[in-house]
Amino acid sequence: MDGERRYLKIFDRFGRAIRLTNERWTHIISHHPVIRNLKEEMKETLRDPEIVRRSVYDPSVLIYYRYFKDVLGGKYIAVVVKVNNIKGFILTSYVTDRVKRGDEVWRKEQKEERKSV
Repeated sequence: MDGERRYLKIFDRFGRAIRLTNERWTHIISHHPVIRNLKEEMKETLRDPEIVRRSVYDPSVLIYYRYFKDVLGGKYIAVVVKVNNIKGFILTSYVTDRVKRGDEVWRKEQKEERKSV
């Protein structure tokens, strides 16, 4: 990993160690500059996503989504991760208004409201 020192390490919802290298961080903020100020939201998206989908282009890539009402008037943060069984690394991250297509791998269950009968 010459020149790709680890910039950040986060454990995802499934206990995988996900790394973000300096090279990938530079790529992300140059292509998606709004993410520069949303690093904590990226971490939260990995730790507590609402939806995780498999990429339609690469089955070893997962896309983690979490909605933030305070991001640009209400948007999802998407974090794209190349994974194997126990670890992974972030390829990119961006802000989006919708969850993209792909097989759903995991979805956070919504608490059901109890109704009086």
